[in-house]
Amino acid sequence: MHFSLDAVTTTALALLLLVIGAGLKRQLKWLEHLCVPTPVIGGFGFALLAWLLRDFGLVTFELDTTMQSPLMIAFFTTVGLGGSLALLKKGGKALGIYLVACWLLAVVQNGVGIGMASLLGLDPLIGLMAGATSLEGGFGAAAAFGPEAEALGAQGATTAAIASATFGMIIGGVIGAPIARWIIDRRQIPIEAEDVHDLEKLSIEERPSKSVIDGPVLLRVLAIIVPIMVLGVWFKQSLVTHLGIILPSYVGAMFVAILLRNLNDRFHWVNMPDNALSSLGDVALGVFLTMAMMNLKIWQLQEIGGPLLMILMVQTLAIVILGVVVLFRLLGHNYDAAVLTAGFIGHGLGATPNAVANMSAVCEHYRVISQKAFIIVPLCGAVLIDIVAIPAITWCLNAFA
Repeated sequence: MHFSLDAVTTTALALLLLVIGAGLKRQLKWLEHLCVPTPVIGGFGFALLAWLLRDFGLVTFELDTTMQSPLMIAFFTTVGLGGSLALLKKGGKALGIYLVACWLLAVVQNGVGIGMASLLGLDPLIGLMAGATSLEGGFGAAAAFGPEAEALGAQGATTAAIASATFGMIIGGVIGAPIARWIIDRRQIPIEAEDVHDLEKLSIEERPSKSVIDGPVLLRVLAIIVPIMVLGVWFKQSLVTHLGIILPSYVGAMFVAILLRNLNDRFHWVNMPDNALSSLGDVALGVFLTMAMMNLKIWQLQEIGGPLLMILMVQTLAIVILGVVVLFRLLGHNYDAAVLTAGFIGHGLGATPNAVANMSAVCEHYRVISQKAFIIVPLCGAVLIDIVAIPAITWCLNAFA
């Protein structure tokens, strides 16, 4: 049997799977503990079912994911609108060091992925998908760049990217806290946190507007987001036409959004409530990522599964070395630095929720909260990291296609 689902039916199925995933996450505590994103639960479950039904020769599915692209662009537009460079100026030395380490990690992960893939006889773009695209970038970037790599001839790139993101999510959530505790115990570091002083003003919990999300607010925010999406698509087309540079549409929209956000910070043209932007971004991410997971062709991993695992093991070793040997020392080799290292491993391999979970585990163990870590890590991992990480991925995509 063959089922062909149109765009509306596919979107409806994605919404249903998203709700199912949220319900399962509430019921199964181990999913919450591993910080598995809600869209992954329902979407990946459907992909596994589709794989099994196809393998047994029973049912095949054809999905129309037309709505995936605009939802993806909308999400990354909201990310760009959160990228205030003024925060970087106020963050001080610790935030600057941590953010530079995140940017360096993106370059290292891309280099390791592409280099290992070349050594193992894989398409370099498969290695890129097992680099910053899926690890530091997470499921969102994996689902966004995978189709771009496939369009350039890297068969199975999306599946490899999602599989790598899944690996990173699990490993990043497992090893981060134990490594931080090992550092603290081995060096007998005093269990005391520094005073955060002005960093308190940067806390993500303090920044969102408390305005009510009603019809007029949503209308105003949509009137900002949708034109930026259009400008981003135009920007992408202009680069392809005039410079021959391949740029995903959402990257163009994110750059335009960052530019307008920082101009708005300077001239105060319009009020952009952070809570409304965040809510719309969460919905767009949930549906687009569920669609991406639903449409995975897991059987494509059969040929590249072994080499892909080798690449990911080397990536894990690389981030541990960078975190323990470099970042921990630069941050002052104290308790805060150890907690920050746990967060760095968490979102460097997985996502910001992994980082927060790692840091919480360390702080609960020693019964001392590192306020500095809980301000810097979410700010960098959720907002500022993409300023360099995504251009680095885009450059590699063009250079090694």
